[in-house]
Amino acid sequence: MGIELRGTAASPGIGLGTARTVRMPDLDFSAVPFRGETAEQTRLEEAVRLFLLRTEDMAQALGEELGGEAVGILTAQRMMLEDPALRDALRRAIQEGACAEAAVDRACGLFRDRFAGLEDPYLRQRAADIEDLRRRMLALLLGQEETDLTALPPDTVLVLHELTPSMTAGLDRDHIAALVAETGGAAGHAAILARALEVPAVLGIPGALDHIPDGTPLAVDGGSGTVLLDPDGRQQADFQARREHWMADRAGLEAYRREESHTADGRPIAVLANLSRPADAEAAARACAQGAGLFRTEFLFLDRAVPPAEEEQYRAFCQAADQLPGRKLVLRTLDIGGDKSASCLGLEPEADSFLGHRGIRWCLDHPDVFRTQLRAVLRAAAERPGLRLMFPLVDGLEELRAAKDLLAECRTELETEGIPVPRDLPVGIMVETPAAALTADQLAREADFFSIGTNDLIQYTLAVDRGNARVAKLYTPCHPAVLRLLRDILSAGRAAGIPVCLCGEAAADPRLTPLLLAFGLEEFSVSPPSILPLRRRLAVWTMEEARQVAREALERSAAQEIAAYLERVLRA
Repeated sequence: MGIELRGTAASPGIGLGTARTVRMPDLDFSAVPFRGETAEQTRLEEAVRLFLLRTEDMAQALGEELGGEAVGILTAQRMMLEDPALRDALRRAIQEGACAEAAVDRACGLFRDRFAGLEDPYLRQRAADIEDLRRRMLALLLGQEETDLTALPPDTVLVLHELTPSMTAGLDRDHIAALVAETGGAAGHAAILARALEVPAVLGIPGALDHIPDGTPLAVDGGSGTVLLDPDGRQQADFQARREHWMADRAGLEAYRREESHTADGRPIAVLANLSRPADAEAAARACAQGAGLFRTEFLFLDRAVPPAEEEQYRAFCQAADQLPGRKLVLRTLDIGGDKSASCLGLEPEADSFLGHRGIRWCLDHPDVFRTQLRAVLRAAAERPGLRLMFPLVDGLEELRAAKDLLAECRTELETEGIPVPRDLPVGIMVETPAAALTADQLAREADFFSIGTNDLIQYTLAVDRGNARVAKLYTPCHPAVLRLLRDILSAGRAAGIPVCLCGEAAADPRLTPLLLAFGLEEFSVSPPSILPLRRRLAVWTMEEARQVAREALERSAAQEIAAYLERVLRA
């Protein structure tokens, strides 16, 4: 029997191969002397120049190979190094007598620790990005080459401390069977990169480099988070059979890479993509998404000292639309607060940020920031007719009307300035609070479309903080209250004749597919990797079968009973 190590399931699939351990280079700079302020500033600027140049080359290579997510990570590193606050910290350290290496170590360490202490998981991930930036800059200053993984033997299982974007540039994908890392979580950038590479990955195994000698035979299950060292004959055969099944299943998804989606009895269903930055639209286009049901605009406000100008936002919106020409692209206005923060906006800490100053509430109270974004949207929509506008966390008609009034003022401003605006820009809302769900019939009279955000809707309906591990087991889309709200929102949209999309995580939950179909959902919006699996699930169900499953599910009164029933249906 092989020795089993357990970690975080980060990228699904089965991998069999031989361990190739990759250790981080020695970045000790204690012997580097201080050569004077001018010399150290010159050395620093040359390293920055090389970093930006190489990062641009990597981003281009990764964009061609992996698409938007990987490029976005590298872009974030570039933006960090260009951030005035970090550059000032580097200069000050050298002025105080630090060599360029010590300045990089000190400044990056300070920013890394700040991000690591934040509650927002997205911003916490920036700590890993800064640490990668620190290591890369030190390697440049010390004259060390970056880890070269361009020529690997077949069936290599990479075992490393952490998978970084710089490692993936030029990576020999065809010869990698799996990835095993000591750090990283399912939502981190290492997991994003592994999924983009379509390589099975298990992360978060402390001491993996010590436990796994170079050349060890390994069997990796990226779906369960297990790694077997020296599997015996029976285990080897079991993993090989599972790998063949996984590869056949993945190949079968290619049949669903088409422009249209439908149920087994021919009912057309739109499968759209959720996007977090313009580069994500590339991955959506490759999966033949029928558009984007949610384009989050928060990325424009992160990792910077001042908010983005109108021109920058306008270009970003046009860039995303150009990746999905002629298709729907729903821009959600700034949804800040809750689990998302942006230092450039000066948000004040709140005792319970999820119930506080966030979403449309914050935007209406900061009209200067909101106007800038609305003007950028109007300009982009005049040139890209597929664009739609959506307001987050709307509780009632007062907020919707106030936001639409501000939009009308921006339209008038642009027209007065002689700048083209769209004749008709569809305006919708996110339905993600019980208040909005229970007044959906009223909101549907003044909104052009609904998008259901189940992540927050579940949280608010069940009074469960989805980031609190103590109550995580109570957070479920299978609660009867949640299912009834979904049914009623869709009913209100249908009665008013407006389209309704679901863009929360429930849209990709295979247990809920028949229920959502039965409730009348005709637009699903999911992350790009979930598009093909969703299309395959939709093609299995007839509407009558879906309605029967919904009837039986709603007859049950407890969330656990509903979940168990839906899981049995899924396995059947």
